Amino acid sequence: MEAFSGSVRNGILNLSIKDEQALYAAYMPFVINGGLFIATRKNYNLGDEVFILLDLMEEPDRLPLTGKVIWITPKGMGGNRREGVGIQLNEKHGDIQGKFETYLAGLMEAGKPTNTM
Repeated sequence: MEAFSGSVRNGILNLSIKDEQALYAAYMPFVINGGLFIATRKNYNLGDEVFILLDLMEEPDRLPLTGKVIWITPKGMGGNRREGVGIQLNEKHGDIQGKFETYLAGLMEAGKPTNTM
């Protein structure tokens, strides 16, 4: 079973992040307000607004997030890159970036590849 999975149901992106390694791979710290890469086969355009339901590790409830598509990795990109989209989270979720970085303490400078870089 994967520690990271994303899917689309009825126009909503569902993302489940089970551990720090999966969060490290999905998190986009270079994005203003924070961003997440979500593996999906659904086609999006840059600038599309999205709604995300995030299951984040030990958080007791799903986190509802909104944002816009700022990154697209198309199918067949190569280099072991997953097909999907990068989402810039809306500024109203400012506390989520701190939450991600708390979970990732010590991993942020690891220099390991992620789903986007």
